[in-house]
Order: sequence, then C-alpha cells, then structure tokens
Amino acid sequence: MIVENLEQWQTNYDAWLARYQQSGELIYTDYPYVRNQTAPAGSGIDLAQSRLMLISTAGGFLRGAQEPFDAANDLGDYSIRLFPADTPFAAIAFAHEHYDHTAVTADPEVLLPLNHLADMTAEGKIGALAPSVISFCGYMPDMARIINEVIPPIMAIAQAEQVEGALLVPA
Repeated sequence: MIVENLEQWQTNYDAWLARYQQSGELIYTDYPYVRNQTAPAGSGIDLAQSRLMLISTAGGFLRGAQEPFDAANDLGDYSIRLFPADTPFAAIAFAHEHYDHTAVTADPEVLLPLNHLADMTAEGKIGALAPSVISFCGYMPDMARIINEVIPPIMAIAQAEQVEGALLVPA
C-alpha cells in the first residue's frame, strides 16, 4: 500500500482541485498531503551484490532528443523520461519550476549523482548500476495518477533491467 485511505485522500483532493478550478489559484494550505501512519517496508538488500537504479524527480531530460517536461502545468506532468546512466551532463537539461536550479546548474551531481554511483560501483560498494536513469518532474499533486500512471511504468522498467534496488533522489 502506498497511500493509506486513498479514497478519503481522493475526496479531499477533488475538493482542493474544484477550488483551484473555480478560483485559478493554487492554495497549498488546503492541499490534502498524504499522511500515512505506517511506513512501507520490505526486505533489505546487499548493495554490493545488487543492481541499483537511479530515479530522480529533478525533471531531467535529454536536451534536443526528448520533450521537456510541462513544468509550467499547475497540475503537474505525469510522464517519465529514460536516459542512459552514462549520459554526459552536457546532454541533460532540467525542466522543473518547483525548485531553485542554482545548485544543479553548478553541479548536476546534486540531483543526478551519476559519477558518484559509478565510483561506488567501481569500488564494489554497488554491484552494478542499471543501464537507465528514470527521471520525472516531482511536482505531481494527484496521488492517484502517480499510483496509476507513474509507478507502473517505473516498475516495468526496473523489472526489465533486473533491478534489485533504487535510489530516489528528490528535487
């Protein structure tokens, strides 16, 4: 379970969305943040023996090869982008309007620690790095859409690349 009481959350979200549609204003003091009582848990893994996938919410995409995220959309962009883990930083751009880009512009490793993960793999701290990085724009207010539209393709990619663990780097 990802969200406890999803039906109640959906009712509250629908009310928040109706207020937005009526006023045109995003009022986050009324937004129904998810408040689970129990943290999801699973079995641990030995990183040194596992394939790890990097997942970033920074809105990274391949400059000139992939469509940028619709970062200006008040209701979010629920699509994902996939690019090779060995992509040079010069080929990656960021489309996300909900964080200060100063740090990531100065050092993309802040939100895409690809070189650090490659070093950890070379040192034997990580068994292998998955060939793909999954990126999405972390501002997505509709939890039901995340559950139904974002998580299934991420899980399918992870299964196809035989991933045992993931590092989620939030923006």
